Amino acid sequence: MEERLQKILAAAGVCSRRAAEKLILEGKVTVNGEKAKLGQSADPENDVICLDGKEITITGKKTYLMLHKPLGYVTTCSDEQGRRTVVELLEGVSARVVPVGRLDMYSSGLLLLTDDGELVNQLTHPAHEVWNEYRLQVRPAQTVFDAPEVLLSQPMEMDGVPLVPARVRAVAKEGNEHILSISIRQGKNRQIRRMCQMCGLKVLALQRVAVGDVRLGDLPVGKFRALTEREVQYLKETGKKK
Repeated sequence: MEERLQKILAAAGVCSRRAAEKLILEGKVTVNGEKAKLGQSADPENDVICLDGKEITITGKKTYLMLHKPLGYVTTCSDEQGRRTVVELLEGVSARVVPVGRLDMYSSGLLLLTDDGELVNQLTHPAHEVWNEYRLQVRPAQTVFDAPEVLLSQPMEMDGVPLVPARVRAVAKEGNEHILSISIRQGKNRQIRRMCQMCGLKVLALQRVAVGDVRLGDLPVGKFRALTEREVQYLKETGKKK
């Protein structure tokens, strides 16, 4: 049965549908030896679909992982600048998994990876409602009159779009440094760091500790584990809520 190439690439665990569109536009996808076009359909059972010359296959069993991302790694499968990538930490994993969402190079914590392209697409869709919780350490970069948790909870706008108010609570304070728990739902690029900059706060450390009800727990830095069936089911159900 014919399907859009974006959906086929996502189902094969290559990338999300949006990323697949970019690969097609860059001429990296072929169907039966011919360069694919955006919007093209194909039959994965009868057509030969290749990415960078390598045939893709759709397998039934999917892989779902949680990684405790260390500092200094980029959240990509490859990097043109030669920086270390998160997939380098997945020793022994043969599945072609991709990151779900992103954590910048200077942030650590929970990162989901999977070859289930449909789930990646659902969880990274702008309309999804999964709250991401972070542990944030900040210091006021200038004189502020409100507590950091109050500043970060106020209505904000980013890239011309109103932000869903963050859920923020104070955890600890030592001198002029504050440790906060902050949860956001939209996940704009470097959103928390940009929010802190807008509030006159310097970010000292940023760690994601939960994606919805899926928590990092005591997983050591740089290590990964398979998600439980319950966690996978939760993410699938949550990803379908729009």
